[in-house]
Amino acid sequence: MPVGKGIVAIVGRPNVGKSALFNRIVGQRVAIVEDVPGITRDRIYAGCEWAGRSFTLVDTGGIDFGAEEGFAALARRQAELAMQEADVILFVVDARLGLVAADQEVAEALRRSRKPVLLVANKVDDRRLMASTAEFYALGMGEPIPVSAEHGLGVGDLLDKVMSLLPPDKEEARADDEIRVAVIGRPNVGKSSLVNRLLGEERSIVTDIPGTTRDAVDSHITRDGVRYTLIDTAGIRRKSRIAEPVERYSVIRALRAIDRADVCLMLLDATELVTEQDKRIAGYAHEAGKGTILVVNKWDLVEKDDKTINRYEEQIRAQLGFLSYAPILFLSAKTGQRVHRVFELVHYVASQHALRIPTGRLNEVLHEATMRREPPTDKGMRLRLFYGTQSAVKPPTFILFVNDPELMHYSYLRFIENQLRENFGFVGTPIVLRLRRRA
Repeated sequence: MPVGKGIVAIVGRPNVGKSALFNRIVGQRVAIVEDVPGITRDRIYAGCEWAGRSFTLVDTGGIDFGAEEGFAALARRQAELAMQEADVILFVVDARLGLVAADQEVAEALRRSRKPVLLVANKVDDRRLMASTAEFYALGMGEPIPVSAEHGLGVGDLLDKVMSLLPPDKEEARADDEIRVAVIGRPNVGKSSLVNRLLGEERSIVTDIPGTTRDAVDSHITRDGVRYTLIDTAGIRRKSRIAEPVERYSVIRALRAIDRADVCLMLLDATELVTEQDKRIAGYAHEAGKGTILVVNKWDLVEKDDKTINRYEEQIRAQLGFLSYAPILFLSAKTGQRVHRVFELVHYVASQHALRIPTGRLNEVLHEATMRREPPTDKGMRLRLFYGTQSAVKPPTFILFVNDPELMHYSYLRFIENQLRENFGFVGTPIVLRLRRRA
């Protein structure tokens, strides 16, 4: 996943077909589609590819400028944040209904954003509606692009235009020994407090400089001869231009930080544990193949006995089963309890994330695994695992050569992963297993 991967946000007033367009581009029904205004109450995102380029697509709730409270107001703020953070904005209007006053309000907000905008006239399901899109020129947002999200008409042309506006993918310059650490989590879990504690307790801070063109501020620090860059998603050095609600709107900023990181510190609030928003943010780190440490902050606020940590670990593992490989660290950024362990654990997880296994030793483990548990069969055909090779690190990626990939059952692939972890560790990092047919 390139560091410079762009973000494309879909915005517009309620009920113009934003979620339908999102699903059409993604290629599956990820967002809820229902003919009720405001049904998309959370931003939903997905990794996409077009013409060899990767980007993150963000769906937003409808913008209702008249709403002062409730879900409609939250959705408006959500969309405003998406406009602030996106590289390209798809402004969706309803060609069937035509131009309405709410479209003008959205257009005015988009002009203030100073971001590249493509005006998308949705619901052009037949050619008779093509002429009606001309009225949207009045928005002053350029030529309307006619599409039908429902039938897929015009979506390819739209994506070609998106690609022409996305900034080029590029890797950032970095020292060979530098470990990039993203501090992620929903608002109010203590990200700023942890970053400040980590920086305040150390005396070898190199410099604080503006990070990338995404207007982040990174903190560079050296600890035991290792350079770390803390990527702060809390905005502790500048106030956001947008007042973010407490619960819902931290994902899009986290996407940027996660894509740039080697290791993610996923903060959880010990007084609340795992929320749906936590799962979304942690899920993106997992899908992006990043090393992850689960940091349970505000541990000083929890009444404890000798079984408290075990109970908390069980609850966290049950809620975040996809991060079973991630170590859990209980700390208090406020009091400093166990904060000294953060850099030590980050360094260890980073080394596991970059671990490369010799091919001979890898195949010994794979052979032992198939002897311990026989590969699955389907309709009389048995899976044969010939050999494996490691093709990449960060995350560790393995290609398994088999007689027929269709014979591989998910449970057996999980067994193989567990055998790799048992023998080589891979603590804190996802493992990618790819199947390839060998005749």
